[in-house]
Amino acid sequence: MKTLTAWMLLALALMLSPLSMAEVIESEERLWYSVDVLNAGLGEVPEEVRRVTPREVVRSFIQLTDDGDYAKAAHLLNLSDLEPDDQASRGFEVARQLGEVLRRGDWLNVSSLPAQRDALVEDPTGQHPRAGQPRRDLPLVTLDADGQTYDIRLGRYRAGEEDAVWLITPESISVVGLLYEKYGPSWLEKHIPERFNETYGSFKLWEWIAIPAFLMLVGLVGWGVFALVKVVAHLLPAGMFKVFIGNVQLPLAFVAMSLVAQLLLDYVVSFPGMFASSFRVLLVIFLAWGIGLVALRLLDTFLLRMTERLVGEIDDTKYRDERKLLTSLYALRRGIILVIVVSVAVYILADIELFETLGVSLLASASVLTVLVGIAGQAVLGNILSSFQVSLAKPIRIGDLVVFEDEWCYVEGIFYTFIRLRTWDERRVIVPVRYFVSKPFQNLSSKEAKQYRRLVLNLHLSADIDVLRAQFLTFAEADDRVIEHDKLSCAVTDQSETSMEVSFYLMGTEPLCAWEAEAHVREKLIAFIRDHHPEWWPREVVVLSHQDEASGVRPTTRRVPPSDNVENVTHREP
Repeated sequence: MKTLTAWMLLALALMLSPLSMAEVIESEERLWYSVDVLNAGLGEVPEEVRRVTPREVVRSFIQLTDDGDYAKAAHLLNLSDLEPDDQASRGFEVARQLGEVLRRGDWLNVSSLPAQRDALVEDPTGQHPRAGQPRRDLPLVTLDADGQTYDIRLGRYRAGEEDAVWLITPESISVVGLLYEKYGPSWLEKHIPERFNETYGSFKLWEWIAIPAFLMLVGLVGWGVFALVKVVAHLLPAGMFKVFIGNVQLPLAFVAMSLVAQLLLDYVVSFPGMFASSFRVLLVIFLAWGIGLVALRLLDTFLLRMTERLVGEIDDTKYRDERKLLTSLYALRRGIILVIVVSVAVYILADIELFETLGVSLLASASVLTVLVGIAGQAVLGNILSSFQVSLAKPIRIGDLVVFEDEWCYVEGIFYTFIRLRTWDERRVIVPVRYFVSKPFQNLSSKEAKQYRRLVLNLHLSADIDVLRAQFLTFAEADDRVIEHDKLSCAVTDQSETSMEVSFYLMGTEPLCAWEAEAHVREKLIAFIRDHHPEWWPREVVVLSHQDEASGVRPTTRRVPPSDNVENVTHREP
């Protein structure tokens, strides 16, 4: 009766619609695959089997295989490639194997499957090319075996005039045996007593016991490798290799943990896809991170050795070419780090197939990604670009002495996002690269490390400049920090009614030495004046009268103006 009614409605639609019969048939072919018969050798479909929507099919198949009812689960397979007499026996075995594969192969999110009969493509953004169109075929899960990739897919089939149903495709069934060899029960599972195979929640009883034991074993392996590497580093003689081994304890521990866990999962025990998929992603991250960090530690050890051998202590007393070489080495380090980070990231993304799953939905929206990178990564990217700008243009080099925001600092390191400065009092100033290059600074080692210094003394007008000049030359030439004695100079650079400014010029081997020499010579000059000519110190002059003495007119009484320090005194002429 239902079929007759459907044909009557179809005939009415054809009469009222301008579509031709060919267009109607083509439209139906987009909804399902037409077949003559489905699973003739399996008999009547049980009521527990749900085949209307893709979500119902997968949920029903997982439930039946978890309960061990593989004969009913076979009704969810399209066994058209098998002879009817073999469909019951082969369907039972294929359902059992496929259930194990789906359970262990990958984390299958049933809720993400379509709940509509026609598996309509839903895309509120409208960016999907097939948005709003029905489907008759869709992927369920993608698995790897023997270096090849295989798909388990669902297809929608209609046999004659029966209702269309969703089944696992014959092409997927043909590779179940191959996938079972990789994702089937491990050697350990085959020897587990049957009473431990009871399911409790998402895991079986033996899995509730094995997973904590597995994690504890992997953790013990990591701890053992860490302790062993520490002992080896302690026993090694001092040198570059000892430094390297001492810096890779943690990375080697993570690498060992990842390799041991991977071997256990491949050859000893296998867990459900929910746990195994997440844990394998962590293993890939730990392995890639550990190997990348070992490579970085090796590079740092090599650069440290190069620094000690070629440059030594980082300061501006080294030759300019040595400081330039060290800066170039650190720029090379940043470039290698960038290559390592990108390589590790690409390896991780490729291995966990992020772009084929979650990454597709994230990367599809280019505008959102651009905004996120532009806002969140603006400071980081700006500092990285500024770092490469400093490395290429070299306005500063490692070891240069700079005056930045009134602080005397040595450039101790130029990194991706910051510059580390060492102040004269051994403090460390961390400055973002972008901030540093945007501020004016003095590079006292840009050309040469030597520096001209000026010390100033304010003395009485009666001071003998020739005597001062001779003493200054004596003191400066006796100081080892003063160089280029032909440039020593002493001159009166300013004068007032009560004192004069005497400037002394000297040159030091480098800025800090020049500053120390300046302070030392100043101390010597002050001591000389104090001991031999204390009258040269400037004195306050008190004006008793503004009357011009040169005119010869002298007042009979002169009164000193009252002040804080001078008493009122009246002087009368005799």
